[in-house]
Amino acid sequence: MILGMAESFPRQRARTRNFTIGVPKAFGVSPDGERVTFLRTRDARDPVTCLWELTVATGEERLVADPRRLGADDENLPPEERARRERVRETGSGIVSYAVDSACTLAVFSLSGQVYAADLGNPGAQPTLVPARAPALDPRPDSAGAKAGYVHNGAFRVIDLKSGEDTVVAGPDGDNVTFGLAEFAAAEEMGRSRGYWWSPDGTRVLLARVDESPVRTWHISDPANPEREPASWKYPAAGTPNAEVRLFIADLSGGGLTPAAPAPDEYFVTAHWGKRLLIVTQSRDQKTMRLTDGLTGEVLVTDADECWTDVVSGVPAQLPGGEIVWTRVSEDTRRLVVAPAGDLASAEPVTPPGLQVRSVLGTDSGAVYFSASREPTETCVWRYGPDGLSEVASGPGVHSARANGGTVVAASRSLTGASVRVSRGGQDEREIVSFAEEPNLPAPAPRFSGAGRHGIRTAVLFPSWHQPGGGKLPVLMDPYGGPHAQRVLKTSSIYLQSQWFAEQGFAVVVADGRGTPGRGIAWDRAVYHDLATPVLEDQVTALKAAASEFGDLDTSRVGIRGWSFGGYLSALAVLRRPDVFHAAVAGAPVTDWRLYDTHYTERYLGLPSGPDDPYARSSLLDDPERISAADQRPLLLVHGLADDNVLVAHTLRLSRALLAAGYPHSVLPLTGVTHMASQEAVAENLLLLQVNFLKASLDAG
Repeated sequence: MILGMAESFPRQRARTRNFTIGVPKAFGVSPDGERVTFLRTRDARDPVTCLWELTVATGEERLVADPRRLGADDENLPPEERARRERVRETGSGIVSYAVDSACTLAVFSLSGQVYAADLGNPGAQPTLVPARAPALDPRPDSAGAKAGYVHNGAFRVIDLKSGEDTVVAGPDGDNVTFGLAEFAAAEEMGRSRGYWWSPDGTRVLLARVDESPVRTWHISDPANPEREPASWKYPAAGTPNAEVRLFIADLSGGGLTPAAPAPDEYFVTAHWGKRLLIVTQSRDQKTMRLTDGLTGEVLVTDADECWTDVVSGVPAQLPGGEIVWTRVSEDTRRLVVAPAGDLASAEPVTPPGLQVRSVLGTDSGAVYFSASREPTETCVWRYGPDGLSEVASGPGVHSARANGGTVVAASRSLTGASVRVSRGGQDEREIVSFAEEPNLPAPAPRFSGAGRHGIRTAVLFPSWHQPGGGKLPVLMDPYGGPHAQRVLKTSSIYLQSQWFAEQGFAVVVADGRGTPGRGIAWDRAVYHDLATPVLEDQVTALKAAASEFGDLDTSRVGIRGWSFGGYLSALAVLRRPDVFHAAVAGAPVTDWRLYDTHYTERYLGLPSGPDDPYARSSLLDDPERISAADQRPLLLVHGLADDNVLVAHTLRLSRALLAAGYPHSVLPLTGVTHMASQEAVAENLLLLQVNFLKASLDAG
């Protein structure tokens, strides 16, 4: 960078990992509420994440562990750890996760495949290397902080943190079997990145035994380096066998392994060990979900849905009195349930209709903290306890929280910025500072509206220099558009890329159509057996409504861009509605849903059955041959060759179909790039290439 010149937004965004460097995260609160642990880098330009501790009473921050001082090397990560980070979309380096004992006096974490332990609440203490076998995966201490479990070469081991005695508890058990790790479907689609749980007294461990032998082996080659052998891994594509997951309880006093007792469903969703061992399972068609006592085999509640049941983050949870925290659907609302285990099936919800519970954030004494929305563009933090229901963090924006010992850490993002506030006893006491850089970009100023009869939440962004009536602007639709994710939220950070595109001369329209979260069960289920028609219709509706409201949108020049499901939607737009969309950039698109994983795809489309099944209706591969030459639109396909989530086969098969139909298009292969496309040069230049393509295609120079 030349001295005195501002760094470009694409370069800055890539260097700061989308402005996440310096942002505090992964909060924990000690049981007495006096200390808060968190992860953050040392400053805005340092990419290495460290472990910190805040003393609430004084506001003093202590650097607990700095990976650089420990000699860590993120280039030397075990392959299993790289895969785990890809599943959870972790782009950071250094300490990216940690686990603590019940008193929050000990933190355990891994660096470069080695295990470290750090004392908390002890200002003079330094982290120590635990003599566990390397590479060590997912280390977690027991409740007393005396032992730590971890996984090495497929075996689950426990090491005594004082004596160093290291014991194999289960495994290894063959090339395709692991104990204590999550399988692909769980980590990618269920939000479960772990495979073992300590009992509260530290004498037993619930272990997941994962056998991937039935799962088909897929291969990713590296065409840029033909001397390298292809990478092989197990991928459960729709309609094919899943990994076999069995649950065992390991008795660390020498009692060996005994089977746990959940119902024999296809999917093991999650577990929680408090007064009872609670296990959640789900049928292969996902229409049935069971909550079972893993020690007795008693089925506590069975949920059923004619389309699918949802995995809700944070449930089940348990309160000190043994009450179980669960959710239930009624009156088109996901609602919170807090009830004794024996009354769970018949217990009435404690939240009202219209307040959509998003996730359970945790418990503190007899209270439950959860995130919920009345308006889908906003997510607030609520508390339910003996004194009833109350809001903890609210206002236009996206809020989350952790609570313990009467201390609440509330992280908030809004259109005016972001903050992390620490309150104790209801009084705002401290702020945990973020070192994140400010973007070299005018602040996004989205105009919000509800489009069409469905009230499709829509945001429109203009160039900061544009004056109403100052001339027609080409339009860029910038959606995700599919289940699980929203793009229309009242937080400025989500619109940074959209605002940059606007500054290049576009009016940018972002819309969350049917199937996106936060609008109720019927809205979610509108994409059942059809992932194409509703989502595309809603983008068209949002575009027309925006053009009607803002006269400066030129609907004769409309482009669309997206990644993953957004990439699928972008390609779908120009292939099925070339009358509306005139150019598309499709990044890592799913083009043939038979190539995507079981748990995600079968939830919406069921099992593949025949030529007229939902897979054919939602596939892009037959579309090119139905398009006349006059309706062919510029299409740029972008895909990482190392993507193990949406394989490059999706783009290659669509390109083959386009070529066979005589449909001109461009393909940009990204060597060595995964689904995250997080490498600095790649992330920067992808934005520049996209805007150049769109300007040329839409005559928007």
